Amino acid sequence: MRRLLHRLLLCTLLLAAVGLKAHAQAADPNHLVDVIYGHKEGVALSMDVFKPAKPNGMAVLWMVSGGWVSNHDNINAGYAQPFTSHGITVFEVVHGSIPRFPVGEILKDIKRAVRYVRFHAADFGIDPNKIGISGGSSGGHLSITTAATGDDGDPNAKDPVNRVSSRINAVACFFPPTDFLNYGKEGAHAFDNPFLKGYHPAFGLQASATEADKVKLATELSPIYALTSKMPPTLIIHGGADPLVPLQQSQIFCAKMTELKVPNKLIVRPGKGHGWPGIESDIAELIAWYDQYLK
Repeated sequence: MRRLLHRLLLCTLLLAAVGLKAHAQAADPNHLVDVIYGHKEGVALSMDVFKPAKPNGMAVLWMVSGGWVSNHDNINAGYAQPFTSHGITVFEVVHGSIPRFPVGEILKDIKRAVRYVRFHAADFGIDPNKIGISGGSSGGHLSITTAATGDDGDPNAKDPVNRVSSRINAVACFFPPTDFLNYGKEGAHAFDNPFLKGYHPAFGLQASATEADKVKLATELSPIYALTSKMPPTLIIHGGADPLVPLQQSQIFCAKMTELKVPNKLIVRPGKGHGWPGIESDIAELIAWYDQYLK
C-alpha cells in the first residue's frame, strides 16, 4: 500500500508539472516551443517561434549555433525581443550537432528549416518573400552558406515542404568563417589552423584524407566559392581583433560580393574579439538592414 501511494504521489507531481508547463506555454501565446520542422535518423529537428504583437510580415531565422553545436538550452528570448518589438517574427533554429552530424549535414537542416517556414508562412503570419537569416560564428557561417546555396526545391519530392524554395531574401550575421582555403591569409588552410584541428571529424574529414581531399572539402564548405550575383543583400559585423575567426574572412567575402554587385556592408568593431560585451545592442544594426532589404 505504501509503495502504491508513493507511485500515485509521483504521478500526481508529474501531472502537475506537465500542467504547469502547459499553462506557462499557454500564458505566452507569442512563444511557440519545440515546433518540429523535420526528422532525420530518429532525431526530431525543432525551433522556437517568437511572434510579435504587431507583425509586419518580416521573418528572421536565428541560428542557435556555436562551434556547429546546437542546443535547446541556448534558445534565447532576449535575442528575439528586439526583433519582435519591431514586428519581426523570429524562428530560433536548433540543428543537428557535431560530431554526430558533420557540417554538410547541418546545412541540410537549415535549408529544411527555411523551407518549413516558407511553406507555413500563412500559419505564422509572415510574407514568404521576406525571410532573413542571422547567427554568429558557426551560426554566421550557416547563415551565409545557406543564403549562397539556396535552391528552388524539388518539385518531385514526396514531402511538400521539400518542394518549397530554401532561398533567403536578406542576411545579417556576426563574424562568420567564409574561406577555409585562405583562413587569415592567402594559402593558409583552416584545417591546419590550431583552433580548427579539433574540428576535423566535424567537417567529415577522415584521418586518411589526402591534401586533395582536404582542399575539396574546404572548398565545398566555404561559402565564398558558392557566391553568385544571386546572393541576397548581406550585412556582416566582425570584431577587429577576433582571434578565432579572422576579420579577413569577412573582408574577402564582402569584397567578392562587391565584385558581383551584391549589396553588402561590413561593420568592424575595432579592438573587439570573438564576441564582446554589449553585442546584443548590435541587433539594432541587423534590424535596420532587414528594414532596408525586406520591407
